Amino acid sequence: MPVPLWRIAEATKTTGIMYVKPKKELGQHFLKDLSIAQRIAELLTGHGSYKEILEIGPGTGVLTQFLLEDSRFATYVIEIDRESVEYLKQHFPALEGRILSADFLNIRPDYLPAKKADSTESFAVIGNFPYNISTQILFKVLDMRDRVPEIVGMFQREVAQRVASGPGNKDYGILSVLLQAWYDIKYEFTVNPEVFNPPPKVYSGVLSLRRNNVTDLGCDFRKFTQVVKHGFSQRRKTLRNALKPLNPSDEALASPFMDKRAEQLNVAEFVALTRLMINDE
Repeated sequence: MPVPLWRIAEATKTTGIMYVKPKKELGQHFLKDLSIAQRIAELLTGHGSYKEILEIGPGTGVLTQFLLEDSRFATYVIEIDRESVEYLKQHFPALEGRILSADFLNIRPDYLPAKKADSTESFAVIGNFPYNISTQILFKVLDMRDRVPEIVGMFQREVAQRVASGPGNKDYGILSVLLQAWYDIKYEFTVNPEVFNPPPKVYSGVLSLRRNNVTDLGCDFRKFTQVVKHGFSQRRKTLRNALKPLNPSDEALASPFMDKRAEQLNVAEFVALTRLMINDE
């Protein structure tokens, strides 16, 4: 549904892109197409019955304004750029008490979406993520997977494709397996560079991730991660060779999985292999 012209004019005044300079060192590319921002906001479904959302890197609030319109959720934002923080305080009074001036990658999980007595409450994560830290953001969210039932984000297109890719695809890798173990993932749409200020040199892709019903993989997640990372570290080799540094058990060596490459195994097969790989003493 197109955004009405009156709303575009009003929102253009509030976004104020010309007043906050995008900073290269922070990987900032401010989205300026309001219809895309609205489309991203509308991807939040409430899956997992959360009541709060955390926007990472809101910048000048182009996406934030649409999040605030959704009465289902309380919107919090976390922003490392002090100039953007001041802008948000001035132009979005509804965010009072809900702006975290901090680095998402370094903040303690119990401060998210805002420090409370109950730090186990669930929340969704959304944002136009800086390309240079987008995979790190996903790894941190993965550590909080039991609190984050839904993620909607914009990434560099190649990263988005990698996350959503399935077995047998050249894009399928470590991040694909680790995230797909816990989330159902959908590549939503591609975004052109021209809708950003400044335009990045690459296309972007929007993903939605929704927590699946898995509560226990059936193996130690640390060991699972270790097997996946070693398996893809030499992705052209069979797992028999790639996993040698882990000293696989005799049961693992006898498995037909060992004659395959990492990109040929799905999540369930990696779980099965992990259970065979390392004997607990």
